[in-house]
Amino acid sequence: MELVRRIEHGEVFELRLDRPPANALDQDLITEISDNVLAADADAFVLSGAVGLFSAGLDVPYLLTLDRGGIEAVWRSFVQLTRILIGAPVPIAAAITGHAPAGGAVVAICCDWRVMAEGDFRIGLNEVQVGIVLPEFLLDLAARIVGPRQAERLAVGGLMLPPDEALRIGLVDELAPPNEVIDRAVAWCERILALPRAIMLQTRSAARQRLLQTIPPDAPAVVSRLVENWFRPDTQAALQALARRLTHA
Repeated sequence: MELVRRIEHGEVFELRLDRPPANALDQDLITEISDNVLAADADAFVLSGAVGLFSAGLDVPYLLTLDRGGIEAVWRSFVQLTRILIGAPVPIAAAITGHAPAGGAVVAICCDWRVMAEGDFRIGLNEVQVGIVLPEFLLDLAARIVGPRQAERLAVGGLMLPPDEALRIGLVDELAPPNEVIDRAVAWCERILALPRAIMLQTRSAARQRLLQTIPPDAPAVVSRLVENWFRPDTQAALQALARRLTHA
């Protein structure tokens, strides 16, 4: 079963996350996103989600069933996904079709351009709210996008922002009615591709390399810290409580 649907829009390919009900990130979905981007068989990509929900972030109930080795594998794949998205050889626009908490926000932040649906939706790095220590490299990544003060505010408070505030601080680049989000993301890709291609891609590569520097090259050390934090008793208690809430939602 494919978890990422490929939809052609001319030279732009839309990669639509298709893991109901919440596009939560498990090992398989992370791998499929990575594989599709690594294929780089389009001039640009749009990464989209379901109507009303881009991605709920990491699939906590699923992760809680895994042993230490399984958790390590998921975190390793997730860190690698951030590198793949940031370092992709072609532009990627995030069509944030609804809510994007935690890992969903991270995936969007790693894209070149972010179009978010107007309405009663939220986006943010709310890891602290659910008992997860936000990795330092994600705090650094957010700071490169919205500035150090806003990144600190988002991360420490575990804030989930409405679209207009997300736009104001630069967490997203554009707002659109829900039924126009994907089209606007495709339009951005078309505009960027209309520029002198080789020059644009070379300049983009230089800019993205600076963003990529926020992801530590020593992935094993990063993953080891993530795993240790995951199995902290207070983290496990908070995650178990979240899983119960999600089960009864």
